[in-house]
Amino acid sequence: MGKILITNNPLVKEQLSRYIVIEYYETEYLDILKRVRDKIHLGHKLLSHPLSGSVKPNETPYKSIIISKDKGKLDYESLMVIEKSIETAEKFLRNFKTPNWTENILLDFQIIDLSLIKDVVIDRSII
Repeated sequence: MGKILITNNPLVKEQLSRYIVIEYYETEYLDILKRVRDKIHLGHKLLSHPLSGSVKPNETPYKSIIISKDKGKLDYESLMVIEKSIETAEKFLRNFKTPNWTENILLDFQIIDLSLIKDVVIDRSII
């Protein structure tokens, strides 16, 4: 089974594109979640948790999520997880806006996101 990594993190795109198919979007965290939801509606299955890691949705602008490349019937478990993740992210973003981080802090968040997803892509060899 093939995998697709959906991300808005340029560091993930740069460092993992030789290991996995990447769909890169210059967009916000919440939009990545919604794009994944749209893919799930098309029959893709969620393969990594949308809220992985301990960084809250309102703290980081970056998110990387893995879904199946193959499409099948609508996977209701994937749909429930992504919908709940969107709801949680919207709550955090509504109550606490993402700060206007400096370039150095943004790079730190890119590295955190990369380290979380890199372990799944490379160390666990799900590609």
